[in-house]
Amino acid sequence: MLDRISDKLSDVLRQIGGQAKISEKNVRDAVDEIKIALLEADVNLRVVRRFVNRTLEDATGDAVLKSVKPGEQFVKIVHDRMVALLGDERKGLELRGPDVSSVVLLLGLQGSGKTTTAAKLARRLTREGRKPLLVAADLVRPAAVDQLNVLGRQVEVEVYSETDATDATKVVGNALKYGRKAGFDTILVDTSGRMQIDETLMAEIAEIRRISEPDEVILVADSMTGQNAVDVAKAFDEAVGLTGIILTKFDSDARGGAALSLKSITGKPIKFIGVGEKLEDLEPFYPERIASRILGMGDIVSLVEKAQETIDESEAMELQEKMQSATFTLQDYLDQFQRVKKMGSLQSMIEMIPGMKGKIDEDDINESEMKHEEAIILSMTRQERLNHRIVGPPRRKRIARGSGTSVYDVNRLLKKFEKMRLMMKKMTKNKKYQANMMSRLGGM
Repeated sequence: MLDRISDKLSDVLRQIGGQAKISEKNVRDAVDEIKIALLEADVNLRVVRRFVNRTLEDATGDAVLKSVKPGEQFVKIVHDRMVALLGDERKGLELRGPDVSSVVLLLGLQGSGKTTTAAKLARRLTREGRKPLLVAADLVRPAAVDQLNVLGRQVEVEVYSETDATDATKVVGNALKYGRKAGFDTILVDTSGRMQIDETLMAEIAEIRRISEPDEVILVADSMTGQNAVDVAKAFDEAVGLTGIILTKFDSDARGGAALSLKSITGKPIKFIGVGEKLEDLEPFYPERIASRILGMGDIVSLVEKAQETIDESEAMELQEKMQSATFTLQDYLDQFQRVKKMGSLQSMIEMIPGMKGKIDEDDINESEMKHEEAIILSMTRQERLNHRIVGPPRRKRIARGSGTSVYDVNRLLKKFEKMRLMMKKMTKNKKYQANMMSRLGGM
């Protein structure tokens, strides 16, 4: 996620951040490197100039250069400017209460991930206690209506669609009547996309906007298209008026040009980001957290939130007791492994830990080995998972055959697991070690 710009900016801040004394030349050199990194990331030229000028203005005063920790002051200035660039603070959907139906129009070009995003957003709103209705109003792209119906079933949200419909405006009008009568508090309209912006597209969307009187008009844009996403946002905003943006494929964006340019150029906030292909992979956009990740400072708050989504307090207490008493089993190990997978890739989680950016390479994280371990445990009986000591030579041969691995792999896992149990027991009883780990995690 934004790896290219993150690596470069992290290096710049690391070089100047620890210095006890810096000069105006140091600051200008660092800002020049930041400027190059932003331009290479395909950030809008006007945005880069504004960012550079304001950073120089803030960082070359006596308050910074003559302070006790000028390097740290400079890092804070860059961070604050980056937050401002991304939008200052989190902007969520502004929806009305449960007694009144709110309407959300989703717009975008073909290939931006609009239909999938509609389902992701419906899933998130359902989890937040709302009752959404999906409306299949994309009558241009072949199978778009079928796709939304399939996705609706997966997220357990009703989809309003009309067979052989040709007029998207009529479909939306009928859907609004149905949704309000049936008591849906949020109506999400998946509108037609095009390969490029054209008058027909804009006229249709403008008419849908007029009859639906939406609370939110959200552009779904592909973050990997960089400056093109900014141009598309400007065109849609001028034609129909946007209230916000959802950036898709954010997890695959190595540059960051769209994210760092959109708010400044359009004035519209980024409200959500798509961070994967799964239907749960839609996250709120927090400018401060993203700025910290771009600058290599981690994002411990998001990491904790991801953990809280996959394990509740009672399970955590039970797990701690098992660790303390060394009764942690292979079944527990499998459960935790599967929970971690739901949180995303290990590399992405490591980068959320402050100070860990760039410390561990992808080559050091052998996720294929972890998959082999999962296969080995899944090939065991429940009795074997609960008591690994009964797994003798004959059982190990059977488990190896069932998992497509070797007896050596099974032996290695069992040895590793035994060592890990002992380490966990020591860790849970060593308060000093725990305090050190918590301080590394930003005091959370």
